[in-house]
Amino acid sequence: MRIFADLAAEDERLEAILDELDDDAWLSPSGAPGWAIVDVVLHLAQTDEAVVASLNGDNALWRSDGHSVDEVADDAVRRERDAPADVFARWREARRASVNGLRAADPDRRYRWAAAPLKPATLATTRLAEHWAHGLDITGPQGIDLPDTDRLRHIAWLGHSTLPYAFANAGKEAGPICCQLTGPSGDTWLYGPPGAESSIVGSAGSFCRVGAQRLAPEESRLVASGPDGQAALHLLRNYAY
Repeated sequence: MRIFADLAAEDERLEAILDELDDDAWLSPSGAPGWAIVDVVLHLAQTDEAVVASLNGDNALWRSDGHSVDEVADDAVRRERDAPADVFARWREARRASVNGLRAADPDRRYRWAAAPLKPATLATTRLAEHWAHGLDITGPQGIDLPDTDRLRHIAWLGHSTLPYAFANAGKEAGPICCQLTGPSGDTWLYGPPGAESSIVGSAGSFCRVGAQRLAPEESRLVASGPDGQAALHLLRNYAY
């Protein structure tokens, strides 16, 4: 399935970037508030390990005891901080085990994850979205280019498909929403019914950045219209919350 190959490709791109960083860069602030780059990679290692644990029937990371997903993740990072070389090795092993596990998993079974049980393909899509977003957190402060690729197609699908959850989580209702996005190669990606009363139109890269909370809706140049368009743009997320 294409999503597994694309997740592996995104991981390989990030690994190549990290391999070029020295210890000073690893210990410098990332774009994720309160986390150095080494903390971001540790979080990715922990969550990739959580994928494998979930596929094997356990996922202690998401036993939140009433805490938010962000609080659980931050606590896990604080408890397991380590040297850059050790964190890098841990993530390299974890990310390969995660992709291999997802490829081999029962495609029709739902496995426990942060907000709800997910099938392997959807779980792989959330992992792609997270690795890409944290790739921005790593490369941005370092002035490293991270060009958009057509792998964003999966992340845009995720953002659109979770809009009903986002509205429900906010205690709101919405009708169908059409997202007409321009991909990095210039082609048009369409999500939702073309005749929907509400729509979001613009760059897929901007849409995905808004969904990752790496770009403010007001700065995205995305055009939202219809009764639910603006609300959808502000509620858009590529992850559980």
